[in-house]
Amino acid sequence: MLALYYLYFFLIAVPILFSLTVLTCIIILIGTAVGNGSWWGYYPAMVWARAFCMLSLVKVSVKGRENIDKQTSYVFVANHQGSYDIFSVYGYLGHNFKWMMKKSLRKLMLVGYTCEKCGHIFVDRSSPTAIRRTIETAEERLRDGMSLVVFPEGARTLTGKMGPFKKGAYQLALEFHLPLVPVTIDGSFKVMPRTRYLPRPGHIVMTIHKPIAPPDDKADRTEVIERTREAIESSLHG
Repeated sequence: MLALYYLYFFLIAVPILFSLTVLTCIIILIGTAVGNGSWWGYYPAMVWARAFCMLSLVKVSVKGRENIDKQTSYVFVANHQGSYDIFSVYGYLGHNFKWMMKKSLRKLMLVGYTCEKCGHIFVDRSSPTAIRRTIETAEERLRDGMSLVVFPEGARTLTGKMGPFKKGAYQLALEFHLPLVPVTIDGSFKVMPRTRYLPRPGHIVMTIHKPIAPPDDKADRTEVIERTREAIESSLHG
C-alpha cells in the first residue's frame, strides 16, 4: 500500500503541490502589494496548507476552536512533532496569525520572500540590538486581533517526545501582556517526522486549549511554561 501511495504522491500530488505553491506565492505577493496585507498574508496560504494536507492524504481534525476569539490577539504555543505541524496550524487554526520563524528561512527563494511580505517575523539573535528589533517588529504586527504562533521547543522532536520549552514565546507574552494558548498537535510525528523526507497518509488531531494568562514577571514565567506544557501533554496519545 505504501508503494502505491508514493507512486501517487510523486506522479500526481507533487506536481500539483509544486504548481500550487508557486501560484499561492504569486497571489500573495500581488495581493499584499495592492490590497489588505493582513488578509492576503493569511487566507491564500490557509487554502494552500489545507490542499497540501488533502493531497498528501493527511486528515486534520480540530478540537477546542470555541476556546478562542477571532478578535483577540494571542500567543499560540504548540508542540513540534513534524513537518506537517506547519500545514496543520496554517490550514486549520482558524485565526489570523504571524509565524515567529528562524531568520535563515528568509533565504528560501520565493517562499522566504513571500513570508516576509506576509508579515511573518524573522528572529534575529545576532545581537541584543537585533533581538530588541525583533521584539519591536512583533509588537507592531500584533494588533487588531492578530496573533503569533511559536513552537517553543525550537525544532522538531527526534523521538516523538516533547523537548524543553524555550522562554522566547513567554517573554513576548509578558512584554505585550497577551494570553497564551497551548495547542496540541498529535499524529504529525507518524506522518512525517524529522528523520524522514517523505510523508505517509495519516490523521493529525489539533487541540486548541483554553487561554492561559500571561506571566506577570520573570519569576512567574516558569510556572506559566509548566502550565502550557501540561495542557499540551494532556492531549497527546502516542
